This record gives sequence, structure tokens and C-alpha cells, in this order.
Amino acid sequence: MAQPALGRSVHLTASAAQRVRELVTRGAREAHAGLRLYVAKGGCAGYRYGLRLEGAPEDRDWVFESQGVQVFIDPRSLPYLAGAVVDYVDDWMRSGFRIRNPNAASTCECGLSFRPASVAALEPMRHAPCACGS
Repeated sequence: MAQPALGRSVHLTASAAQRVRELVTRGAREAHAGLRLYVAKGGCAGYRYGLRLEGAPEDRDWVFESQGVQVFIDPRSLPYLAGAVVDYVDDWMRSGFRIRNPNAASTCECGLSFRPASVAALEPMRHAPCACGS
């Protein structure tokens, strides 16, 4: 599918791209061509992020390249992720992928879920237990 405007693309930091490459070469049984990034309803803030390695994009996916890594995003998730930056953090407290999302009105303490700005104005906030236990 054609690429959206540059400001709507998704970017990986150098550390995120390096971590994806490590996971790909770590002994996956099948070849992985890229990282799927998606959004689904759920999580304590209303929507949750998902990431997984995939061998190829689906027909309707948007495909971005960032830091030498392909990123696949389905058309339904793209409006929630446009302009996001995926980082990988490894420190004393926790390690994992973190997403800085300009479309989030709020983010859960653990960073695994968010409340989109487009939804925040229309739906009342529902509280659910945070995946991080806070």
C-alpha cells in the first residue's frame, strides 16, 4: 500500500531496531521480515499495544522502514499509531519496548495501554486494573 505522509509514519529508535534484529536472529524457526505493531481494544486505559515478529505484511498493511527494520501496521491501527516512536529500554527497573504516541491523551503507568485523544473526548474513562499492578 502507498506510504502515508512522512509525519504519519512510525519510527524505531536505534535501540528498538537493534532489539528487533536480535530477536529475529535468536533462532526463530521461520524467517521474519519485520515487526507488526497494532492496537486492540483492552488494557486499563482502553486500548492496548501489540507487537510481534512476522514473515511478511498482509495485503492491506502499511509498510514502513525505520533503522533498517520493516514495520507492518494494519489500516485500522494506523490512525492510532501515526507519528509514534518505538523505543527499547533496558534498565534496572524494567526492560522492554516503549511507545511514545502523539495520539494518546493518556497512557497507563506500565505503558502497555493508552487512551486515544480521539476517544477521550467521546467516551467516559473506565478504570481497570493496570497490567503493571499499579
